[in-house]
Amino acid sequence: MSVNVNETAPPAPEPAAEQPDAEAPAGEAMPGWKRSVALFLVGQTISLLGSMIVMFAVMWHLTIETRSGSVLMLSIVFGMLPQAFVSIFGGVWADRHHRKFLIMGSDTVIALATLGLALLMLSGVDSLWVIYAALAVRSVFAGIQTPAVSAMIPQITPPDQLMRVNGMFQSVQSGMMLVAPAAAAAVYANFDIVTVFFLDVVTALLGVGMLALVAVPRLVRSDDGPVSYFGDLAAGVRYIGAHSPIRWLMILFALTMFLVGAPSYLTPLMVTRTFGDEVWKLTANELFWGSGMLLGGLVMAAVGPRIKRRVRLLVGSVLATGVLVFGLGISTNMWVFFVIGLVIGVMFAAQSTPSMTIIQERVEPEMQGRVFGFVGIVMTVAMPLSMVVFGPLADRFSVESLLVVAGLLLFAVVGAILAIPAARRSLARIDVAPEAEVHDEAGDHGAGGDATDGRERPASGPAPDREDDPEPVRPAAG
Repeated sequence: MSVNVNETAPPAPEPAAEQPDAEAPAGEAMPGWKRSVALFLVGQTISLLGSMIVMFAVMWHLTIETRSGSVLMLSIVFGMLPQAFVSIFGGVWADRHHRKFLIMGSDTVIALATLGLALLMLSGVDSLWVIYAALAVRSVFAGIQTPAVSAMIPQITPPDQLMRVNGMFQSVQSGMMLVAPAAAAAVYANFDIVTVFFLDVVTALLGVGMLALVAVPRLVRSDDGPVSYFGDLAAGVRYIGAHSPIRWLMILFALTMFLVGAPSYLTPLMVTRTFGDEVWKLTANELFWGSGMLLGGLVMAAVGPRIKRRVRLLVGSVLATGVLVFGLGISTNMWVFFVIGLVIGVMFAAQSTPSMTIIQERVEPEMQGRVFGFVGIVMTVAMPLSMVVFGPLADRFSVESLLVVAGLLLFAVVGAILAIPAARRSLARIDVAPEAEVHDEAGDHGAGGDATDGRERPASGPAPDREDDPEPVRPAAG
């Protein structure tokens, strides 16, 4: 693997210039990283705020204007399905092109699509299909942008600070979930939907401007020759399939997202049926969940770099979530119900932050876009699919019983995964010191084990099971 931190690749870069010593202080290994991370987080906060205000305002606008469940269903389809599909190719583009420019370009196109929608509605064109088309365009470029954002973070962050920065980013996203509904309500109630669109254009351009000030190194691929887009896509699939720690991590993540999706969507229904349909109760439910995720992100930002056993944190938080979801189902006191939701939010941050950090640490920079592209598919599809399964069941059974079943299933599924020796060994490898991984690899080959459990390589390089590859094991930060 050859990673160059300069825009122009020199003829013979020295190894020290390619990969700074992981033990070096953060300031020495990556000068100016705090400024870059601060600009990135501020820009993403501004841009995300505008996007989420649009999301809430469009949902309310369609609800008020049409009062149609089918219209809302179509808005969700056009707003989410394109992102799930494009994420496959978005990850490939993130590994082939400059990630900073992909993010800036995607935000710019989203702003232009929103501006076009605003101008059309100002001229009297208010067809639902115009709104659907704009939502689809926004979703397509979100699918391009999201893998690039996740893969760019380790390019501007020292390895030993990844948990902290990912925790801060998680806090930003959770904070916007709390702020955006109130901001959307204030703008939409006092002005109109067109004003919301103009606001989103302004926030998107501000985010692009902030990102333009961030210095992001360009990755130089180590491919021997030109590779097609579909060849890169196939290489990404092979990479995940051949590297068992990443494969099992994604399986665990997908199953958790699927089973946690049910309580996150169905808790408002349980509040209405069990505790009353007052608006303040529904609002309190959302605030407790959002505050939990915000608090969890802040905790990860504060103590994350000191956490050495990240897989243990991840698995422990998933198991705790199963117990807590079960607790939601048997709660008879509303405030206990709300507090359990808050703790689940904390646990969710304790799952997502180390998951993203592990991928950023363990996957080569030139493969991270494709891996995060598949992560994006999991995140986009798993939770809506959960609602497709559990939603109709909520019309036939009590929400309490579904929450109990979801909690038990989550606990049982994780237990079943950990009962599989290959899965348990692969996940444990992530927390093993790099030196131990080197000594264990020969034994794995002789025993017929998966030689890729603890060692990640670019798909364009030698096959993962070669023992004579001189490339050192990529160390895990912290």
